[in-house]
Amino acid sequence: MTESLPIIGRRAPALISRRHVLVGGALAAASVVAIARQPTSSLPAVTTEQFTEWVPRSFAQWNVVGTSGVILPPPDSLRDRLYDNLVTRVYQSTNAAVMLLLAYNNLQDGVVQVHRPEVCYPVGGFKLSETKAVHLSALGRQIPANLFTANGPNRTEQVLYFTRLGRAYPRTWIEQRWAVVGANLEGRIPDGMLIRASFLGADQSLAFNILRRFLAEFITASPRELQRLLLV
Repeated sequence: MTESLPIIGRRAPALISRRHVLVGGALAAASVVAIARQPTSSLPAVTTEQFTEWVPRSFAQWNVVGTSGVILPPPDSLRDRLYDNLVTRVYQSTNAAVMLLLAYNNLQDGVVQVHRPEVCYPVGGFKLSETKAVHLSALGRQIPANLFTANGPNRTEQVLYFTRLGRAYPRTWIEQRWAVVGANLEGRIPDGMLIRASFLGADQSLAFNILRRFLAEFITASPRELQRLLLV
């Protein structure tokens, strides 16, 4: 019995070593496949100067009259990455004023994603109505969009917006996450665009008519570079 113990002791490390080699080899192979299939982005970043220049200052009956008063996304540690391209404008016509926000980032990787307006407004002290699914018409396209009412301490704001991630137009946060996942499975990191227009007033039906016409005219009047970011 005493002579067999050293023999058993010598064979056990060999068995464990072979097992480790097999497991390690499988993990290494999986890592190689994961690296080979890692999503990439072929879209170049847009400079602040370019993005700002693409936003028209006047179109149809609308003219820029300022930039203040627009509800901004909440500040956080990712804000600079989230909003590399962020423009706010206030447009005035003969009988209405519309506040506009555009945000773009060429990398929506599941961590860096634009905040949806339903996040921004409550941080600013607004209570939101139920979000309605609507459609916008622009450049012969039907665009999935959202509409809600934000009631604040000093004003009531009607908000119309849509987001584009890659080839998708998600209406909810879950749809937004799935759009990123779907693009990643295809080997792509999608870009992301948010356009939001809002109007002060309690009449949501009136505001919707004004805002959807405003956005249709804005998109039509925008240069092709901005149109390509807004619509795919």
